[in-house]
Amino acid sequence: MQFHHFLASLIAGSTLLVTTAAAQNVNFIVAYPNLTIKKPVWSTALPGSDRELIVAQGGVIYELPKDRKAKSAPVWLDLTNRVVIDKDFEEGLLGLAFHPKHETNGKFYVYYSRQGPKRAILSEFVAKDGKPDTSSERVLLQIAQPFWNHDSGQMVFGPDGYLYLSTGDGGKGNDPLMTSQNLFSLLGKILRIDVDNKSGDLAYGIPKDNPFTGKPGIRPEIWTYGMRNPWGLHFDKSGRLWCADVGQALWEEINLIKKGGNYGWSYREGAHDFALSKNPPLVTKGKDAIKLIDPVHEYSHADGISITGGVVYEGKAFPALKGSYIYGDWGSGFMWALKVNDAGRKTSNIVLRKRNAARKIQPTAITIRPDGELWILSWDGKIYELSK
Repeated sequence: MQFHHFLASLIAGSTLLVTTAAAQNVNFIVAYPNLTIKKPVWSTALPGSDRELIVAQGGVIYELPKDRKAKSAPVWLDLTNRVVIDKDFEEGLLGLAFHPKHETNGKFYVYYSRQGPKRAILSEFVAKDGKPDTSSERVLLQIAQPFWNHDSGQMVFGPDGYLYLSTGDGGKGNDPLMTSQNLFSLLGKILRIDVDNKSGDLAYGIPKDNPFTGKPGIRPEIWTYGMRNPWGLHFDKSGRLWCADVGQALWEEINLIKKGGNYGWSYREGAHDFALSKNPPLVTKGKDAIKLIDPVHEYSHADGISITGGVVYEGKAFPALKGSYIYGDWGSGFMWALKVNDAGRKTSNIVLRKRNAARKIQPTAITIRPDGELWILSWDGKIYELSK
């Protein structure tokens, strides 16, 4: 049965490739032909200014030049003396988010790797007159990382003013430590914390309406669980939280996040049973029954190997894409536009870019520019944009 479902997915996907890519008439072009940023993983506007920043995995945050012909980018913040990388495939400087009141308090947050012991760190810094003060670091959270991969580290402030942070399952393969379903572990989760207050001895506060606040044996920071290696958190204008989760061997998935939800890993990969799961039998009946939430969309490894989550497009240049969640695959270079209805059910998924051919794009992030259009950051160090 699962094999037939797999075949059907492939056939449907092939049909989309033929019928929809040309209809959109979207091209991906290099925005800065002379500029290379080694392993870019995120970009964002600097609040209260017309400046844009781009995060390099190696530990440097650059300011994006105004001149499209520029050959270099000025450094905004250098954290290479703090970011310590064992293996540079998934460790490094992985996240950047600005406080909702950054223009008045100067605060911003980064998520990066350290060694000895291997761990991920969430820290707060303060910028003064637009310039970051490296001496202002306040460590909020340290999470032990058992292996070098699946660090995740994507973060975003929600409409509620709280910080949402995604964490990977700790790595290796097959979720060997069963962290994602372990509610006393912060690995394999989306966390929700209050950076403006403190709870007990914690350097941050626990929102009272977090789903597990006050429950013994469960970390109260947890908002959702059952994640593998989330790569892409995004709140759309309606307040829905999107999360792309990188699969292991067969399926990549996109989720709409619900409070307290269990997204299945490692009982499942996507919407499919994971044969190598080491978790205890899933309780499906009674008062302690566990409900696993299906992804809003998934695709097989016939079309890629590592999803890069994106954003809901609200720009003006491509009216047909308005309201579409734009995402891609790091391995294949495919780019898609997904639409869902108000109930969160998929209504369409069209191909914007086919598999890599002459120019190899490996999207690491899809981000929103100040003008509402998009940047597509690539593993090759190039910055792409959409063009007609």
